[in-house]
Amino acid sequence: MKKTALTVHQTARPHGFPTAGHFAFVESPLPEPAVGSALVENLYWSVDPYHREMMDAVPGGFALDAPLEGRAIGRVIASRAPGLAEGAIVFHRRGWRTHAVVTPEEIRRLPRFDGVPLTAYLSVLGGTGLTAYVGLTRIARLQEGEDLFVSAAAGGVGTATGRFARLLGARRLVGSAGSAAKAGHLTREVGYDAVFDYHDGPAADLLGRVAPDGIDVFVDNVGGEQLAAAVGALREFGRIVRVGTISQYNSRDAPSPRFDYADIVEKSLRMEGFLVSNYRDLQEELYAFAVPHLQSGRLALDETVVDGFEHIVDAFLGMLRGRNTGKIIVRDRTQAQGLRPHRFNRHRDGRRTSGV
Repeated sequence: MKKTALTVHQTARPHGFPTAGHFAFVESPLPEPAVGSALVENLYWSVDPYHREMMDAVPGGFALDAPLEGRAIGRVIASRAPGLAEGAIVFHRRGWRTHAVVTPEEIRRLPRFDGVPLTAYLSVLGGTGLTAYVGLTRIARLQEGEDLFVSAAAGGVGTATGRFARLLGARRLVGSAGSAAKAGHLTREVGYDAVFDYHDGPAADLLGRVAPDGIDVFVDNVGGEQLAAAVGALREFGRIVRVGTISQYNSRDAPSPRFDYADIVEKSLRMEGFLVSNYRDLQEELYAFAVPHLQSGRLALDETVVDGFEHIVDAFLGMLRGRNTGKIIVRDRTQAQGLRPHRFNRHRDGRRTSGV
């Protein structure tokens, strides 16, 4: 067992894109659990777009010179908590650190489904998948045969949204991505009918080419120009699901989207945002929906796996630059390998997706 622990702290507020200089790796003695708690050695960590927003001095944002919170999966290696046995695999939000002291109230025990790797609990079975599921089933109330547009379709939520929408009976599925390679991957392997590279011109023109007859639902991970384009393309009684505003995370002074507000009234449109933390009671429903499809092969995992906790900051910065496809996960390869046989599927674009 390791004798020291490593934790990532935020050391300064970024202006624009963050850099490695905004973070520090802090070494400390291995913590000891107090009575009623347990020591977890982490195996997998999630890096997410919301971390960028939390880096700013906003209400509830990350404190400087303190450990960053975030989703992680680990193994209990020492316990003084009744009912939390050593060797148990747990999910927690104690974040970017190699080891965490947790109480039973701070963890969730993970069910083990045949053929489902642990990484799925940070992607399609975790907050990423729950965001996509809630957006489609509770906010958009997607109906079979409807047409969908998803921005940032190659990200974790975008790929999960595309795959879930297909399973829920969507008809035409279009998206936006940051490169021609990602667009090709989404149409070849994720199930999108057409995807445009948003660098190629005005969003309204690009969306009009891939969805000339309009759309029923827009799942918005980006905001900005693409939101304005979607408002124009939505049909009567269309719905906008606001998940995130990636286009403004690194530029708080970016102009708000300009669209015809009359469209909201004249087409009876509805726009609604949500926090997935308010829908955690749907976790078991997500398992019931997604796990059988994972086991049958109808639902695949879209994951970019980065080996080594020492690369977690690089993984985060790469995600902000769009260098991942699907959910990005950091893995302690040495510790995780002993859990269960795990293989990776190599795709034509060089991306690796996890499988069993």
